[in-house]
Amino acid sequence: MVLKSINPYNNRLIEEFNEFTDNEIDNCIGLSEKAFEKWRGTTFKYRKSLMLNVAEQLEGEKEALARTICNEMGKTIREARAEIEKCSWVCKYYADDAEIMLQEEAVATDAYMAYVRYDPIGTVLGIMPWNYPFWQVFRFIAPTLMAGNAVLLKHASNVQLCARAIENLFDKAGFPAGVFQNLVIGSEKVKKVISHHIIKAVTLTGSEPAGSKVAEQAGRLIKKTVLELGGSNAFIVLDDADLDKAVETGVRARMQNAGQSCIAAKRFILHKKISDQFTQLFKEKIDSLSLGNPLEEQTDMGPLSGIQQAQVVKLQVEKSLKNGAKMITGGFPEKALYPPTLLLDVKPGMPVFDEEVFGPVAPVIICSDAEEAVRLANQTSYGLGVSLFTNDLERAEKLVTEFDDGAVFINALVKSDPRLPFGGTKHSGYGRELAVNGIQEFVNVRTVYINKFHNKRPPDHKNIVISTGNPS
Repeated sequence: MVLKSINPYNNRLIEEFNEFTDNEIDNCIGLSEKAFEKWRGTTFKYRKSLMLNVAEQLEGEKEALARTICNEMGKTIREARAEIEKCSWVCKYYADDAEIMLQEEAVATDAYMAYVRYDPIGTVLGIMPWNYPFWQVFRFIAPTLMAGNAVLLKHASNVQLCARAIENLFDKAGFPAGVFQNLVIGSEKVKKVISHHIIKAVTLTGSEPAGSKVAEQAGRLIKKTVLELGGSNAFIVLDDADLDKAVETGVRARMQNAGQSCIAAKRFILHKKISDQFTQLFKEKIDSLSLGNPLEEQTDMGPLSGIQQAQVVKLQVEKSLKNGAKMITGGFPEKALYPPTLLLDVKPGMPVFDEEVFGPVAPVIICSDAEEAVRLANQTSYGLGVSLFTNDLERAEKLVTEFDDGAVFINALVKSDPRLPFGGTKHSGYGRELAVNGIQEFVNVRTVYINKFHNKRPPDHKNIVISTGNPS
């Protein structure tokens, strides 16, 4: 099988990649096992130095790496640069804080000494998507490697240039051979990799069907999984909101990366008192966006990832229009270029309400009050994030617990931040990435319980954090 990298803007073939043979896959897995046995014993100080080298490489090669993203999946050059910068940030974050996040914790029990320690588990397989071809990978590998694990990457078939570039970054940064490897394979060979006894856990960012298959297989083998799947985030604007700020944020929340983001605002739920004004301002903003070559600095929005993806979005819009939605501005794609589109009179039962729309389409739903807004926001099989715009922060904080989602952002767009846990509920997946929660997903949380049968002092655990809880 050959994996193809195709520029979505001009539909031209960039490069072809021969899929790894079964023997090559086995060799990579074997090398990973050997590398882990050494890597797990390295110090945090040593791992930190290498991870900071990666951050330096990212910053030094930012322009070239950003252009690779543009050419391979169509992100604008400005957004691509920002993605590389964010990857550098997450490397520095875990380089600085991993040791603190994984330090031993003393617990008061009836034992002479009891504590919890966090140890690496082995080789973790990461199955990553094309829409943020660097960031999605780095937010997984930075904490996983700093925890002392080895990593195998199965990247999306259409972004193998990005996958190769990431592997090169770690090589140049000085990481030992086998600690991080890129597997050039399609989805058909994932099952073989998951089944290998060396693979201890799997994390996937991608579609709901892909996540379901991976979870099913890993579950049969009793292997840990973390799934970050789709989303249909609600963007709620109540009648007391700052409309100018809400519109400005809403345009970015829906149109960045041409709408191809799991945490993009995908359903605009507007209070009836401000809906007309909001939609008019929103229309003016998206009509002014420039659509075109992602490598040009003035371009606001590039193509979707390919012609096929554009056709998927087109079909969702067409079915919604047949069911009563109205197109106020926008239209249908020219090859992979899809214009920013605004739909009114959207209701549950339409594809643009019920399904995840991975493209620059903004459906508007009208509500009469905050309670109805919450009900509509929760009326989805997804539960990734929600944005709520209001000037009444006291009311907003009371509403937080009413949402089903893994994140609630008040007067802001939903975004990932290394300092905050990231993940969803329902069909958006389970487990968490980033922050302390992310680094502790792929470790052995080990209990150590020591009884005293002599008068010798216990080992000196200088890094132990004394529990503030009461003995049980």
